[in-house]
Amino acid sequence: MTKKPNLLFIFTDQQRADTLRCYGNDQIHVPALNTLAEESFVFENAYVSQPVCSPSRATMLTGLWPHTCGVPSCNVPLPADVPTIAELLSDEYATAYMGKWHLGDEIFPQHGFETWVGSEDSYRHSYSDAARLSHLSDYHHFLLENGFEPDAENQGERIFSRHAEASLAEEFTKATYLGERAAQFIRDSGDQPFALCVSYLEPHPPHTGPLNDLYEPWSLPTGPSFMQKPPANAPLITRLMAAYYMASEEYGYDLQTEEGWRSVRARYWGNVTLVDRSVEKILRALDESGQADNTIVVFTSDHGEMVGDHGILGKTVMYEESVKVPMLMRVPMLGVAQKRISGNFSHIDLVPTLLKLMGVPIPENLQGESRVPVLHGEASLEGNDAFIEWNGSDGHPPASIGEAEVNRSMAPPLRTIVSADRWKLNLYARGQCELYDLNADAFEMENLFDSPDHRNRIRDLTERLRQWQERTGDKETLPKV
Repeated sequence: MTKKPNLLFIFTDQQRADTLRCYGNDQIHVPALNTLAEESFVFENAYVSQPVCSPSRATMLTGLWPHTCGVPSCNVPLPADVPTIAELLSDEYATAYMGKWHLGDEIFPQHGFETWVGSEDSYRHSYSDAARLSHLSDYHHFLLENGFEPDAENQGERIFSRHAEASLAEEFTKATYLGERAAQFIRDSGDQPFALCVSYLEPHPPHTGPLNDLYEPWSLPTGPSFMQKPPANAPLITRLMAAYYMASEEYGYDLQTEEGWRSVRARYWGNVTLVDRSVEKILRALDESGQADNTIVVFTSDHGEMVGDHGILGKTVMYEESVKVPMLMRVPMLGVAQKRISGNFSHIDLVPTLLKLMGVPIPENLQGESRVPVLHGEASLEGNDAFIEWNGSDGHPPASIGEAEVNRSMAPPLRTIVSADRWKLNLYARGQCELYDLNADAFEMENLFDSPDHRNRIRDLTERLRQWQERTGDKETLPKV
């Protein structure tokens, strides 16, 4: 290498793992991401720190758990004194952030990112200064320049609603816009090393876009939990969410019917393909600029999406569809043939791994560890437990679900361990807990927590959770078992 390695960090919002061929989906059309996967380390079981936007993003960018970095729930700003990966790099790097931030002061440069391209105007309620409310995103101005008129009002300014944005032709979508801005940044980077984060809103709701008709709903694969309400011994929140969604009309579709659920799933796939077309622009710019061989490329998502599995739409639950995400890492310095990494990988290890690959000292306060030895084949993830947290209700699901009982049911925190031997324990501070054998029951259809046959296993997994809490300074009280 003639210069320090570049970093291209791409992540989506609400993309479950089984939307790529390397995770078993041969039907979805994502040629750019499939090609990237063929040249990457593919982590077979990658888990988020918390299955909702802000806390997960905080971990992805800081290498700290949500309960440590001060972002325990959604719409909480990342504290100014908590550094992101951009702030840990040397001044030699040109740093840029493009797209959804969701960690406070949405459209303003911060946390070490010098170039900032904002795309979201729906988080204006969390701006730190009222004077900032007169500013609107780069994407907003792009739409104005192309003759579009705002359709909604937010904090005293006319903005484009997400429904309006999603109704635009592909060339004017947020995904296309970000792809073109990111590609231009790469082409303009010259000899200076760069760290570029590109954060897509899609395939996040409103589950609509220019590719709504790309997939025939009845051709889409479904698993055994599709449209199946959780069992009687499931936690209250999952039962309430399923009961709500299975009786609702969301995004214009009757979710009391299989046709409605399949239609939403087809549009969700369409938005994944929309992202792929944008990613292709970025990767092509990397190739054409001659920098592909010196650029580490990461692709992941902040959490998954249920899209009808267990009768639920959205995230915020501990089912695999919600907490397990794609995790690709192309490191050309280590080769460009696909290498599959088995075992559990957690987003907590992402920042220290990237810092190590980039030759940057890893701060002692980071709570993950570098997995570079795994990439070199000198270690494995086979003995690695993954931990996930939930810190209480934060306005998700949306207010449309509304009833006080639903919001109360989301209030109790919980902690999850996915063990190295593929057992999942969900310990709720209050209410019904869960135990799943992911080896025999990959779709989490049978909650074994109340079975006397698994008392010793539950005690063992609970002790591992408590040890993790002690290591990470997590003060949440878990139930005694």
